[in-house]
Amino acid sequence: MGGYVLAIDQGTTSSRAIVFDGKQKVVGSGQKEFTQIFPQSGWVEHDPEEIWESVVWSVKAALKKAGVAASDISAIGITNQRETVVVWERESGKAIHNAIVWQDRRTSSYCEKLKRQDLEKTFTKKTGLLLDPYFSGTKLSWMLSNVKGARARGAKGDLCFGTIDTFLIWRLTGGKSHVTDATNASRTLMYNIATNAWDDELLEILRVPKAMLPEVLDCAADFGVTEKSLFGAEIPILGVAGDQQAATIGQACFEPGMMKSTYGTGCFALLNTGADMVRSKNRLLTTIAYRLDGETTYALEGSIFIAGAAVQWLRDGLKVIKAASDTGDLAAKADPTQNVYLVPAFTGLGAPHWDPEARAAIYGMTRNTGPAEFARAALEAVCYQTRDLLDAMHKDWKANGKETVLRVDGGMVASDWTMQRLSDILDAPVDRPTILETTALGAAWLAGQRAGVWPDRKGFAKSWARDTRFTPKMDEKTRAVKIKGWKDAVRRTLSAG
Repeated sequence: MGGYVLAIDQGTTSSRAIVFDGKQKVVGSGQKEFTQIFPQSGWVEHDPEEIWESVVWSVKAALKKAGVAASDISAIGITNQRETVVVWERESGKAIHNAIVWQDRRTSSYCEKLKRQDLEKTFTKKTGLLLDPYFSGTKLSWMLSNVKGARARGAKGDLCFGTIDTFLIWRLTGGKSHVTDATNASRTLMYNIATNAWDDELLEILRVPKAMLPEVLDCAADFGVTEKSLFGAEIPILGVAGDQQAATIGQACFEPGMMKSTYGTGCFALLNTGADMVRSKNRLLTTIAYRLDGETTYALEGSIFIAGAAVQWLRDGLKVIKAASDTGDLAAKADPTQNVYLVPAFTGLGAPHWDPEARAAIYGMTRNTGPAEFARAALEAVCYQTRDLLDAMHKDWKANGKETVLRVDGGMVASDWTMQRLSDILDAPVDRPTILETTALGAAWLAGQRAGVWPDRKGFAKSWARDTRFTPKMDEKTRAVKIKGWKDAVRRTLSAG
């Protein structure tokens, strides 16, 4: 069949489908944006029907552009925005509420209540996560409490819970498969990453009926087969991973100590720790990197909620740029004597601060501050936040006496200016690969190797190729001044500061 593999990449602002050939090259793609819904300050929702329609449209567009039929596709791999919650009726397949997005902050007070009950240690020990509105469990609990009759219906088995991957698989298979993979399950606050099972104690605390939950499979497994009526032929779904784990796989970070950082709507850095479940002492997350053939590989993760979203704010909110690609050129024109800092806490601050109540702020403005300084501040904020994550990771990982290797991907890494500034702020080399679609590639590899049409782990790792290595050019004194200013800006922004 030519080794064609279809990747569905369901993201926070758009859905994409990409067809790869047997040599892992992109031969066709489709992409469709969908509506961001903000019912209240700090709340973010998506319409599950609109997501579903955008996925179907994108798949059909990708197949058409690739010039291949559904019958030519060996397998589908799915990757998705993580932690976003959907609940739907088992009978009709219709959602009972809009999807609550990972960025949503509505459960901050509930998380604080659980912390006051001294339950965070229990959750962290079992899930590797912290009590933060970011994760799925408290969102699901909110939905069950706020949609009339939902909790009782869930207990009877009338309702299904899923992250976006699970919802899409349910729809693609016509309701035959209610499944997820270990990476998505590990982000729910309900899954014990040591025992690899849903945890009864955590479900009881969150008041979530177990009857609602999907079966958890390896990242490469038989997830079901698409209905013929959708695309013209049945296609097996053989790979699933949450977007950040899929990017880790797509970057071939298979060895302990290898690290990737993805720059999309947010920024997420994952460090492969192998079979070791490293417990962070620096407010990072312990999570599942992937599970293959029943063997679990763990990772340390740092999560930044706003990266590319700050560029979208410049474009759509302030209207100082027409396209995201303009940001680097504009930033390069900024006045070097002005140290303007944007702390992009639009939806709180993630790792290592975990302050859901913090809100965005700009420091250091003068009468001469304009669009160029704003653009530079937005891009530099991503670099500073990455440095915070890497500092924390090095502290946790150096206890093991090992160094890290950094690989970057995501939409923002196409900007040479941003990647050079990232290297400057980190004072470390940054490797950009030839294939930037690493999230989709990771999902495709899971499916392709399961189908037997793509190479195994070692073969895939050999195919990874570097496009550019960025090395530090900033002098130490300038770097130190800039980092000191950033730390001061964050201190002023924290809600308790």
